[in-house]
Amino acid sequence: MKIAFYGSSLLSSYWNGAATYYRGLLSDLAGRGHSITFYEPDAFDRQQHRDIDPPPYAEVKVYPATPDAMRGVVAEAARADVVVKASGVGIFDEELLEGVIDTSRPEAIRIFWDVDAPATLAEMRANAAHVLHRAMPALDLVLTYGGGPPVVAAYEDFGARRCIPIYNALDPATHHPVPPEPRFAADLAFLGNRLPDREARVEAFFLDAAAHLPERRFLLGGSGWEGRGLPANVHHLGHVYTREHNAFNTTPLAVLNIARDSMAEVGFSPATRVFEAAGAGACLITDAWEGIERFLEPGTEVLVARDGREVAEHLAGLTPERARTIGAAARARITAEHTYARRGAEVDAILRNEAVRKGALMRPRSVA
Repeated sequence: MKIAFYGSSLLSSYWNGAATYYRGLLSDLAGRGHSITFYEPDAFDRQQHRDIDPPPYAEVKVYPATPDAMRGVVAEAARADVVVKASGVGIFDEELLEGVIDTSRPEAIRIFWDVDAPATLAEMRANAAHVLHRAMPALDLVLTYGGGPPVVAAYEDFGARRCIPIYNALDPATHHPVPPEPRFAADLAFLGNRLPDREARVEAFFLDAAAHLPERRFLLGGSGWEGRGLPANVHHLGHVYTREHNAFNTTPLAVLNIARDSMAEVGFSPATRVFEAAGAGACLITDAWEGIERFLEPGTEVLVARDGREVAEHLAGLTPERARTIGAAARARITAEHTYARRGAEVDAILRNEAVRKGALMRPRSVA
């Protein structure tokens, strides 16, 4: 099928945590015979911080962040069999969604792909004029980055014909163990941009742990932390490019995952970092959230903490040997059960079934 995908960025992970997710899924879908065009705006300095060149599995069209250019790429939805509008493009989100619905052919499969469903649902509850309330009847599917049963139920309550979580996963060819790099040497490393609904949790789980263990070395990667006061034992790296993630995950004794407020509250929303770290064989410590055992077994494949004190306790009791054992177990579990090949197969089946359904709806009934 010809897929038109309107998202934040495929080429850059700068202020764009969904980049790895898009790359893993679309690469696999292309391998299954789908033809993909990815439309991304030239916005938020993402094009100046590209991680990859345009990949072989998708044609990438970068358009100026202007209304005319946006309308130009929306017009191309008319040529697609599947039209996907992802959440969080960051500019012209409403216009893109309404535009591709209006422009796409009646037989095309129309999808809203939500990469931050808990936040989107909260916006919908608070705003009766939210664009998704108007768009929902025209959508064939809502696919989400995660969220499990709570997100499915909420979207169905808002009128979604069908909502299906497509979880983050691992691309073993991209994220895997590599030799350590001295600049990433630390006892605990955390990678995440500074965002309003994350900062308090970073303080509670990461900076508080650093305060409990002043003799240990902590690394903070991600954008936006430059003006934030940090403990003396916390070193800020700035933006860490995707090509550096393996070394970032492999080198420290352990790495930390911290969910954003909305995702922690809903649960069933493992971040991309969880799978990247596990794929690299890292010993992962995560904040507690419902559904973690669906992906990794607490105590043997991941360490779970309810606050910074428990993070510090895990770290204080962690030997290099135990860290390697936990990391190896996590890598084995994720590689066996949670790869983008599995996610791609799931999406491929969804698209093919949906095409059959829409084809049946479009065929005229015979007259007896």
